[in-house]
Amino acid sequence: MNSYLACFNPVCRAHFGVNEVIYNCPTCGTGLLEAQYDFTGINADALKKTWRERRMDNAPLSQSGVWRYRELFPFVDDTDNVVTLREGNTPLLSAPRAAAYGGLSRITFKHQGFNPTGSFKDNGMTAGVAQARKLGMKRVACVSTGNTSASMAAYASAGGLDPFIFIPNGNISYGKLAQALEYGAKTFQVDANFDQILALVRVLAERLGIYLLNSINPFRIEGQKSIVIEMMDQRDWHVPDWIVLPGGNLGNVSAFGKGLRELKELGFIDKLPRLAVIQAAGSSPFYEYMAAKGLTPFKSQEHPETLATAIKIGDPVSWPKAQLEIETTNGVVERASEQEIADGKAVIGACGIGCEPASAATLAGIKKLVSAGVIAPDADVVAVLTGNVLKDPDYIYRYHTGQLTGPDGAPILPTFGNKPIVVPNDADRITELIG
Repeated sequence: MNSYLACFNPVCRAHFGVNEVIYNCPTCGTGLLEAQYDFTGINADALKKTWRERRMDNAPLSQSGVWRYRELFPFVDDTDNVVTLREGNTPLLSAPRAAAYGGLSRITFKHQGFNPTGSFKDNGMTAGVAQARKLGMKRVACVSTGNTSASMAAYASAGGLDPFIFIPNGNISYGKLAQALEYGAKTFQVDANFDQILALVRVLAERLGIYLLNSINPFRIEGQKSIVIEMMDQRDWHVPDWIVLPGGNLGNVSAFGKGLRELKELGFIDKLPRLAVIQAAGSSPFYEYMAAKGLTPFKSQEHPETLATAIKIGDPVSWPKAQLEIETTNGVVERASEQEIADGKAVIGACGIGCEPASAATLAGIKKLVSAGVIAPDADVVAVLTGNVLKDPDYIYRYHTGQLTGPDGAPILPTFGNKPIVVPNDADRITELIG
């Protein structure tokens, strides 16, 4: 099948080979790149059957919730380059208590925290590392506030590559940093913010021949498409009314939108769901841009602030792609405060599910969108939880014990706090407290 890279800039649309090590269009100099394919011969009904049968197959590629669907991202022609840790295969979970909190009659969480390194990044990273190995690269790098570093370190090390990670000094949860260290990555803590470090690493990557695996890498986006493909497969190809997800660097909404459009064009689904992206209020440049309705150019945020570090990004590289997907699906962009995110996270946890702070932006945003009449109370909504509850345990403890404060130092109230109780070694007293 013919595969190529295309410039995303609608004025340019130059084409390049998939074996070129490029991240932006060399022709126009600015356009992002996306992988394109000649899907001639794709039979949706036959592939649905094939994909279902692979669930019963013990072959590593079939056991992967990403590579099971490889016909829709066939840029890797030699599957020996694929490194799989059985990523994907993440569940759809019903949560009545969270639905009630958000004002819905029902809600389903697609929980990407069930991935091998605990976040959705694994879906994209297995694809990015496969491309790196295909290109013969020996070293890979990323800039990360946490989840990307953990995922890249695991997949690069599993694939025999040397991972180099650059993180903002002091702006990463230890749960995520510990993963990168454990998986053998050389880690550099830089005195700069995420966007400044990304510019630095792009210089280093070109100078030292290191393959960059941030979401600017188009093959990462291809792997992340599998999340929405698997979601539709799990729902027997019944399309929800809404898919809601948190927004940081905006790679996920870009991947979801592209995947959904391809599924519809190829006859797998009969309509597109509406997409909603939720940003943290202190890190919401995409929200500000979309709220202006095209009257002002996109403006990055120099000093983004949020405790939801996974979406603490002031200059999201994928915003042009995200804009297309929001507009194509008649979607919306919303933002949530630190208090709203913290409370949403506690409610999700009380459902027995749990997630990292950034994931809870989805429920916080849904509550606001339902209240505003944008999402109907009886809508069929799938909310994406991007990371595992243990990614940031310090946040959880401080919330439930009333010690959590926002980036500005303002207290975040433990609205749904569950403070541990110190008790004496006295059965009668404990009986009294429980009873």
